[in-house]
Amino acid sequence: MKTVVFDLGGTLMQYVGMPYSWVDFYYKGFESIIQRYHLNISQTVIEKSVQMLKEFNPRISGREIEYSAEYIFTKVLEPWHMDISLQSCIKIFWSGLQLKAEIFPETMYILHTLKERGYAIAALTDLPSAMPDEIFKRDISELLGYFDYYISSSVAGYRKPNCRGLQMIAKKFTIPITELIFIGDEEKDRKTAYRANCQFIRIQRVEKQKGSINNLYELLEVLR
Repeated sequence: MKTVVFDLGGTLMQYVGMPYSWVDFYYKGFESIIQRYHLNISQTVIEKSVQMLKEFNPRISGREIEYSAEYIFTKVLEPWHMDISLQSCIKIFWSGLQLKAEIFPETMYILHTLKERGYAIAALTDLPSAMPDEIFKRDISELLGYFDYYISSSVAGYRKPNCRGLQMIAKKFTIPITELIFIGDEEKDRKTAYRANCQFIRIQRVEKQKGSINNLYELLEVLR
């Protein structure tokens, strides 16, 4: 049985209108907490929390080690000196961003077709920094039934290009890691596959380059 591994964001789905970095949305999330609990938090303290959250952002820090949402929010909300449930603050922060997940049009068909062809399908995704796994899984709930194995950076404990997630997938399916086929849209996905010495297929929906595909339909031709 051949095993394909999909990155999710930018490959099978996207958050509509989200920028490359989520930093611009941090203020909106913090403001949601402040409004919900009628808090009196100074702009100086808010700026400090935003800066701390930026330092956790892997696009900025380049970190591969993953930290839980609870760990990150404990740190960034510490200057607020408030006695409010951490879990409630996390939920309100992310609800306040009003994210809209969009599954790409061909995604469901491709996953269904690969299943019919006998492929095992795994998912390897980096969670948005400080987002709990349960929130992300809720947003991709219609995809989960197609995955024989789902690994997020929270589950693996590392973010790409660390290949720990691919190692876990290979172990799950009891196959050499070199036999995995990893499909993703970013340079860090390519580097992850390179570190694992497995096949990589890059999807570039906007600016296709030589050797890449520009939609998932082309994947069916490549995997023949």
